[in-house]
Amino acid sequence: MPALLRSSLGAAALVTLTGAASAAEQRWLVPDERLTTDGEIVEHALPHPGSGPTTIALAPDGSLWFTEGSGNRIGHMNPDGGGLVEYPLPSPDSSPRIIALGADGNIWFSEHTGNRIGRITPRGELAEFPIPTPNSQPRAIALGADGNIWFGMFAGGKIGRVKQNGEITEFAIPTPNSGPRALAAGPDGNIWFSEYRASRIGRITSTGVVTEFPLPRPNSGPADITTGADGNLWFIELAGGVDGLTTDGNRVGRITPRGAVTEFQIPSPTGSPTNVAVGPDRNVWYTKGATLGRVARDGVITEFPLSAGARAVGLTAGSDRQPPARLANRLWFADGGGNKLSYLVFR
Repeated sequence: MPALLRSSLGAAALVTLTGAASAAEQRWLVPDERLTTDGEIVEHALPHPGSGPTTIALAPDGSLWFTEGSGNRIGHMNPDGGGLVEYPLPSPDSSPRIIALGADGNIWFSEHTGNRIGRITPRGELAEFPIPTPNSQPRAIALGADGNIWFGMFAGGKIGRVKQNGEITEFAIPTPNSGPRALAAGPDGNIWFSEYRASRIGRITSTGVVTEFPLPRPNSGPADITTGADGNLWFIELAGGVDGLTTDGNRVGRITPRGAVTEFQIPSPTGSPTNVAVGPDRNVWYTKGATLGRVARDGVITEFPLSAGARAVGLTAGSDRQPPARLANRLWFADGGGNKLSYLVFR
């Protein structure tokens, strides 16, 4: 078992920013249950400065597994903020990025600069699997309907599949240098992914057949993607200059399984959205700097401010880039600016 760092985060680390009522205990929602929020936030500070929490996955027992992109660690924490354990990665500067639960009961994650896919058991036993294409910059990962973990290779221009034994297969995307940035399991059993540099949304079957759907604008910058409760795929479009590409995004997009695209303008004019997930109200939510945004099924967007200095990145209520059959009553998000794991309270 690798070295680990323990820290006990108790009530002193739990701060309610808005509202006086205490947050309810975390629980799983029953089918079709929808909760609401008034914007109350609860925060859990991480003990090591500059950890760079990036994304979070909820385990079946409700505990949190998360990546520390700058700290080069995988963290595990109870939903009350206690029992924090951090597992340093074997190789320095691996930059763990996206994390997801596997069908084998283990937790899988991408190592963006390490060019590996990592796996950690609930007991903290680590394994790493090198990606055949060098310097491929793996980013988003998701559990596919076939029981395998799928991942995008941003610099490699490919989609990868890793089996439970660590065997990796790569599938080329027809459009060269498309920059696959994020991916999600779709309601149709396929994997859907964004092509950041090509302004397309792609779909790949379990056998590797790829279909690409062009977006309405050539510089839209599609990024993080997830399956919504309405059975469509929802994604965000980056704004500004990211990874050497100037994009005119700042929108949330929706694509049906048949490929019909609709875009919704984000009301806040500056900054760029980062990640997207389904919340406990079964609406789509996104992170954008010190803001959380809610997107109703009709495209109406409402934004909720966070504390000053916050930089929200990955968020989850439990679906973790899969069809949202499993949701908790909290919308967790990683705050890279505040060095915290926080959640939006729902009742």
